[in-house]
Amino acid sequence: MNVTAAHAQSQGEGVTVAVVDSGVNGSHPDLAGNVLAGIDVSGAGAPNGLEDLDGHGTAMASLIAGHGHGNSDGVLGIAPHVKIFPVRDDRGTGPTPESIVAGVNAAVRSGAKVISISQGGSDVPALRAAIESGLAADAVVVAAMGNKPKQTLADFPASYDGVVAVGAIDQNGNVASVSVTGNAMVLSAPGMRIVSADKTGYSIGDGTSASTAIVAGAAALVRSKYPNLSAKEVVHRLTATATDKGAPGRDPQYGYGIVNLVAALTANVPPLTPSAGPSQTKESTPGQTKKTMPPANAAGQGNRKTAGSNSGLIVAVSIAVVLVAAGVVSWFLLRRRPQTPAT
Repeated sequence: MNVTAAHAQSQGEGVTVAVVDSGVNGSHPDLAGNVLAGIDVSGAGAPNGLEDLDGHGTAMASLIAGHGHGNSDGVLGIAPHVKIFPVRDDRGTGPTPESIVAGVNAAVRSGAKVISISQGGSDVPALRAAIESGLAADAVVVAAMGNKPKQTLADFPASYDGVVAVGAIDQNGNVASVSVTGNAMVLSAPGMRIVSADKTGYSIGDGTSASTAIVAGAAALVRSKYPNLSAKEVVHRLTATATDKGAPGRDPQYGYGIVNLVAALTANVPPLTPSAGPSQTKESTPGQTKKTMPPANAAGQGNRKTAGSNSGLIVAVSIAVVLVAAGVVSWFLLRRRPQTPAT
């Protein structure tokens, strides 16, 4: 993903990303100083969101804002100078539909300019309203498509209009076997064998959760370099500069393509006009019935599932295994539940 070149343009300075997840361990050496006091809406009694019994939220935060811990060790995130506002909606047993709604609302109230949601749930009016309030507040809302085999259709809130729905690609740049696809897809990003921070150490996982965190980090880079752009223009810059894959243009497998960090930060992208620009309308994949009330679930390094789901949490930690090959830093993320157990 050529992260080194991207970081020469922007590292996310001045941007706060709200991570709606299982909480964040702000004391992890790769995140220390980058995590604000947040909020806990899970009812667990940890008011600042800085407790993470699951590890998924810490993993996602590290993929966004990890800065390593010296001597080239640890996780280096996509936007290592951003601040993370943790919104804990999970006590360690999975979020509920109600807690996801509360989490999104809390993220909107925080004023964060990017909201990262590596989880999902049912299509309920309260969740739709929460997302709409975030979009109205000029936040870039990024959410995971979901993971197979537990899911076959795009998750919510990823399926809502205006949300940047993210799918996963594998190490070869092709659609990952675990990634849900469909017309809701907006962008793709790495999501297989992603190394990330865990509650206290590190973990490896597969899923659209990591992909979502990567794209959230990309949005933060753009918002930092172009602070006067609206959220819609930020999304337009990301989609217009994505590396096209699959059928020409937007398609159900890759969306507009694989997020391209350097192009998003440097390309000459004409602004949107009322009659032009990428549409964010989400429709069902041909041959499928549009999902209106799916079982509650979550995107993981594996997608995070809501309470009652037996999907396993998968933490994708982009450990500052900054793989430098010909000067190109390869970055990967992954999403929680379900995902391959870390090895």
